[in-house]
Amino acid sequence: MREDLIRELEQFRPYNEQEARDCKLIIKHLQENDHIFSRENETAHMTASAWIVNSDRTKALMAYHNIYNSWSWLGGHADGEEDLLSVALREAREESGLCEVVPVSEDIFSVEILTVDGHEKRGQYVSSHLHLNVTYLLTADEDEVLQIKEDENSAVKWFPLEEAVASSTEEWFKQRIYTKLNAKLRAMESDRFI
Repeated sequence: MREDLIRELEQFRPYNEQEARDCKLIIKHLQENDHIFSRENETAHMTASAWIVNSDRTKALMAYHNIYNSWSWLGGHADGEEDLLSVALREAREESGLCEVVPVSEDIFSVEILTVDGHEKRGQYVSSHLHLNVTYLLTADEDEVLQIKEDENSAVKWFPLEEAVASSTEEWFKQRIYTKLNAKLRAMESDRFI
């Protein structure tokens, strides 16, 4: 699976300079580092995120993340799983209570390297590290009942796309990630990338 992911990333069409540079570095980490799909690699490890939109692609699903005290996308650690689409789907279901969430496409939607500041989790200190992140575009029925995952979030809610960006208190994510994901969604709709 690692080789499949490397091939997918080599074929990935970057949307901007951030994606182009981050994609190269993620490939390098995949080629050079052991335990890259596990938190055993305490410096950098693979994660998968989901940009979940409703059927007419006018809203995005966000969760209020307890550690970061901010509305954010859904996703998490690979924890040994090398099929990152499966990770994104699993995390989307676990963090939202959604039963029916499906990929818009099985292709990678976005890539990014995310810095994670040191923090406490379940009574243990986690040192600062990198998340080598792959994002998938998923869709779900906005009328399906949502549930929080108490150990990770305190609310789950659909937002109109621009409000999803504005709801976050993490400026870097607002400017570099969520705005980009919405722009890519619009570009995908018109089948053009920058």
